[in-house]
Amino acid sequence: MDYRNYNNCYYIRLDKGEEIIETVLDICKKEGITSAIYSGIGGCASADIQTFIPEKGEFEEQHIEGMLELASLNGNVITDEENAYYHHTHAVFSYKENGEHCMSAGHMKAITVLYTAEIELRPVIGGSIKRQFDPETGTGFWHFEDRNR
Repeated sequence: MDYRNYNNCYYIRLDKGEEIIETVLDICKKEGITSAIYSGIGGCASADIQTFIPEKGEFEEQHIEGMLELASLNGNVITDEENAYYHHTHAVFSYKENGEHCMSAGHMKAITVLYTAEIELRPVIGGSIKRQFDPETGTGFWHFEDRNR
């Protein structure tokens, strides 16, 4: 993995075997980034995709592996009151299975790189987005904290 900060934006190259979400969170912690958005593309080896089932109040998981073309990755990083880090990441993959072209998409739990992944990480500037727990859904949503107010 290698990354650079150009004009308040981080450009990250991940290599074979590295996990994308864990790496993004590690960079945020190292650089003191408490809220950001990110996007990317790449060639991946495996992905754990989750779909939230409201009636059950839980996620169903799908594991895919092989040559996965990461066609689109979008996510955000936020922290809570105790400065614990959270991500909310979605992705779309294309791949071949039994000779057919397939696609899978959804909420991501983990993504492992096969060849490379290229990620753009954009920190929030001029404010902060925190995580606020929502008891109805059992998860956290964005809570805005403006520095200029």
